[in-house]
Amino acid sequence: MLSATEIIQKRIAQEIRPGMLVNLGIGIPTGVTRYVTADGVLFQSENGLIGTGAPVPEGMEDTHLVDAGGGFVSAVPGAASIDSAMSFALIRGGHLDMTVLGGMQVDEQGHLANWMIPGQKVAGMGGAMDLVSGARRVVVAMKHVAGGQPKLVKRCSLPLTSVRRVSLIVTDLAVIEPTDDGLVLRERAPGVSVEAILQQTEAALVVPANVPEMHLG
Repeated sequence: MLSATEIIQKRIAQEIRPGMLVNLGIGIPTGVTRYVTADGVLFQSENGLIGTGAPVPEGMEDTHLVDAGGGFVSAVPGAASIDSAMSFALIRGGHLDMTVLGGMQVDEQGHLANWMIPGQKVAGMGGAMDLVSGARRVVVAMKHVAGGQPKLVKRCSLPLTSVRRVSLIVTDLAVIEPTDDGLVLRERAPGVSVEAILQQTEAALVVPANVPEMHLG
């Protein structure tokens, strides 16, 4: 049986197309690389690496090759190391095809809050603001519920990362698309009913007549 995290990662991997330049955020998003089958995909880390590869075995770490969260990674053939200015020029200039980011909350307007963790001191939002504003597609990877509280809410109680609407939300229960008409329930996780999703969602959802199960391969 797949874990909640694996469900999210495998479903998001299906959104990645050949030749894309993709940024993966800290946490659940970094594991998406394990399930990507599209050819020619380059993963970018905002700390200055294009062409990040899989995590390396213990003892093979290179302190020069880390992802945005400080985890050790490998570099694929043809990878490039760039400075922070170039990295954020790619992000702010709209050159990223997709970013996959974790989320604390998403509201009914599709606004993401993901940079402030309640009860913890943070230095700032890092690259999240730039990524949500600059990437062509913004996919949110998060658990549907945390600490017994829904993460899809009517209105975010945490500070917003950007006023731009995200493109897609993938949780362990559902795939949800923010639209002009609201949050549309597109898919449900295997074995999960529409009713179960609604019970664990504070935000209003638009429910089509047919909501298919995710195909996870």
